[in-house]
Amino acid sequence: MEELYDQYRALLFKLAYQLTGSAADAEDAVQDVFVKACDVHPERLEEPKAYLCKMVTNRCLNLQKSARKKRELYVGPWLPEPILTPEADQLETAVVRRDLLSYAMLVLLERLSPTERTVFVLREALGFDYPEIAELLGKQEANCRKLMSRAKSKMGISEDELVAAEAVEQDWVNRFLASLEQGNVDHVMSLLTEDVMLVADGGGKAAVYNRPVQLRDHVARALLDGFKSIGANQGKLRFEVVPLNGETGIVLRSKDETLAAILIQLQRGKIARLYAVRNPDKLARI
Repeated sequence: MEELYDQYRALLFKLAYQLTGSAADAEDAVQDVFVKACDVHPERLEEPKAYLCKMVTNRCLNLQKSARKKRELYVGPWLPEPILTPEADQLETAVVRRDLLSYAMLVLLERLSPTERTVFVLREALGFDYPEIAELLGKQEANCRKLMSRAKSKMGISEDELVAAEAVEQDWVNRFLASLEQGNVDHVMSLLTEDVMLVADGGGKAAVYNRPVQLRDHVARALLDGFKSIGANQGKLRFEVVPLNGETGIVLRSKDETLAAILIQLQRGKIARLYAVRNPDKLARI
């Protein structure tokens, strides 16, 4: 079982994380599955990848159903927990980075039912074909195709938008951060699309806007006012550009405290969506 754990842990974590949007839940699901797999008769593990993926999928479907009830009581917008994906030579890290959906896509997954989300992740993130997905979920292949079509419709995406997210270069991020630090509202606005949206997740534990902020001038002011307010309360701030979810992310710290994790979605070189996670429970691993 230890050999199977080493071989499939990264794959199963990647599956569970994208099904739940929570690294903590993903880790718990994977550990729980391997504990239960120790009691499984060897004959049932002749195809361990399929069996373990099915166990993790079922575990996460149950987690998604209970999570929906919790999120009805959540204060403000709920965003996925960001995860560090450092560029290292470790094979496991490369496996986790390679097939992650963009963070913006993870946010859109929240529009889906648990089953629609599962079909989408298995197909688009992990590259499972429809017969495999049908077997994992105990459904007809045609039904899985319909679920996939419905998922894309709910997410409001086309085939063209399923490609990798537009790269965010570090030099671009540095210019953006310099504009925020200098309080240069005109330059900040020049880096935003007209219909840009800022979504912040404080979970009732950090001061954020409890509704998405839209339109360029409102978002620019919200960003500048937000960083000014955080600096006034927390003292000297430090920005770090780090790899989050396989993308270029920004971490805001004060002394040894992590205050925010920020991910950006670009459209033709300008920010279209900006996601700021400030709930301390979701920053513990960063």
